[in-house]
Amino acid sequence: MRFVPGRTDRVVVVGAGLAGLSAALRLRGAGREVTVVERGPGPGGRAGVVTDGGYTLDTGPSVFTAPEVVADALAAVGERLEDRLELVPLTTSYRAQFADGSHLDVHADPDAFAAEVEALCGPAEAAALRRYLTDLADLYRLQVATFIDRNLDSPLDLLGPQLWQLARRGGFGRLSRHVERRFADDRLRRLFSFQALYAGVSPYRAIAAYAVIAQLDIGAGVVHPVGGIGAVPRAMAGAAADAGVDFRYGTAVDRLDMAGRRVTGVVLDDGERLPADAVVVTTDAPHTLVPGLRGPRRPTYSPSCVALHLGVRAELPGSAHHTISFGAAWRQVFDELTRDGRPMSDPSLLISMPSVTDRSLAPDGGQVLSVVAPTPNLDPRSGGNPDLDWQALAPRYREELLATLESRGFRGVSGAIEVEHLDTPLTWARQGMAAGTPFALAHTFGQTGPFRPPTLPRRGPENVVLAGSSVQPGVGVPMVVMSGRLAAERITGAVPA
Repeated sequence: MRFVPGRTDRVVVVGAGLAGLSAALRLRGAGREVTVVERGPGPGGRAGVVTDGGYTLDTGPSVFTAPEVVADALAAVGERLEDRLELVPLTTSYRAQFADGSHLDVHADPDAFAAEVEALCGPAEAAALRRYLTDLADLYRLQVATFIDRNLDSPLDLLGPQLWQLARRGGFGRLSRHVERRFADDRLRRLFSFQALYAGVSPYRAIAAYAVIAQLDIGAGVVHPVGGIGAVPRAMAGAAADAGVDFRYGTAVDRLDMAGRRVTGVVLDDGERLPADAVVVTTDAPHTLVPGLRGPRRPTYSPSCVALHLGVRAELPGSAHHTISFGAAWRQVFDELTRDGRPMSDPSLLISMPSVTDRSLAPDGGQVLSVVAPTPNLDPRSGGNPDLDWQALAPRYREELLATLESRGFRGVSGAIEVEHLDTPLTWARQGMAAGTPFALAHTFGQTGPFRPPTLPRRGPENVVLAGSSVQPGVGVPMVVMSGRLAAERITGAVPA
């Protein structure tokens, strides 16, 4: 494993998202002097928050899994997760709602989940579910230490018995076929393959190794941070500040000063210069800031999304915390999304209503509702469509989303909206996210593991490391928190397990 050479006493972290906060906690715990520079008014990055009229709307991630990775980051400065965050395990991780009118509640408890599956799909599928959940847990244990939670400098780093085990278990086949061989019921096939979109690829293109994404939410279960997802970066930033990390909010970085192959300082937009022995950059397109760093040669970006966040004066009884609402169409809509550059004609939606669990997020009689609809990104090389005029499309697409919600059981939403926030691919592009997607580089085979940009690039300054969605290990809350630790280890040296 490669490390930053030379002195690394003073470190500047660019970005106070989850990756930057994770890196800052690790670095401070290892005794470094750490300054975090964030252009926004507070911590969070993509995990944004809008508060209005008594409603708290999370505008970034809505599903929180693997809290142990956040606990691990906090422990670096001697903090305990339970002292900083109140977490509520969800008995029902998701409600899967299907186009035929049936639904399936996905429980964290495998016995309860199997009972639901048996009632809906029959005993043979319930038995298949139990076998598959065991297989998922084994697959995750096989992959996490060797392929996911680890800095990789070369494909040769993967050589070993774990690679052969993964290959023998079909990990390099297609996810869709992997799931189809386990289940006969099409509803279960969809339930265990839609997660490929979290990795930015269609289930028909994703490698079977990405079945492990389902282990994080379906196998291990989902939790809710009281106060919303935005409470997570606030907790991490609070712990870091109490440990002595200096935060500069509302401040952008103008440039990095160089001397030879090293960055010597970070120049802020107001002209102040922060001396630096090492720099952690968490921006989505780091090559636009870091001298000599090249962007990916032929990048493939994930699809984007439209995210509609609502505060509604309606009870919406019987709704689940998270609902996956599947349309009738399936393979066709992935072609629309990743090949044809068109919004899904019959979309599958992730609908989150965290106020069902956490009443602090909405006033009496109200609910917080977030709807995420996958859409093409803005990069034609990635199957996206730069010609989609989202400024003109947004009002019409909003109406279509509301009509779809109403038709799928969320009746009365349209007439009860009190607070609203809408993000489109154009929003993400304006925030500096490549290809107008918040999901960064897709996890194609050529952008996975050692083929994904590393935390310590071989080109560019020798003392700049990278963290975030666009580098190893990848996209998603657990992954970006891991990336912060991996970036810190490039500076401090690997911490023994």
